[in-house]
Amino acid sequence: MSMLTEFKAFAVKGNVIDMAVGIIIGAAFGKIVSSFVGDVMMPPIGVMLGGMDFASLSLVIQAAVGDTPEVVIRYGKFIQTFIDFLIIGFSLFLAIKGINSMKQKEEAAPKAPPAPSKEELLLAEIRDLLKGKSSD
Repeated sequence: MSMLTEFKAFAVKGNVIDMAVGIIIGAAFGKIVSSFVGDVMMPPIGVMLGGMDFASLSLVIQAAVGDTPEVVIRYGKFIQTFIDFLIIGFSLFLAIKGINSMKQKEEAAPKAPPAPSKEELLLAEIRDLLKGKSSD
């Protein structure tokens, strides 16, 4: 089997395609949440806190000297990224919770016991025949 044939068989499998779609949708969802946090949520929070812009919050450890850039801890961006994480995590939690509740409803439906196999039926007949002989 040639390498091209093997790759084609691998790439066309449903799991690989499903995973690729999931990754692409996840990346797009991450961008949406980042925009929601940065462009919708943080400005009003900044206004409530006195006009503070979270993205610009930083702590200068060493100022720029000549050609050497300043050394800065940008904790404002960290706060914004952390809020992104919380929203994405909570959204995934709700999605998984919904999926699990649907699975539990399917599992909760009582299933009829499986029909006895041919072997079990044959053994039951033999048992009944032996009981009949012992009572004679």
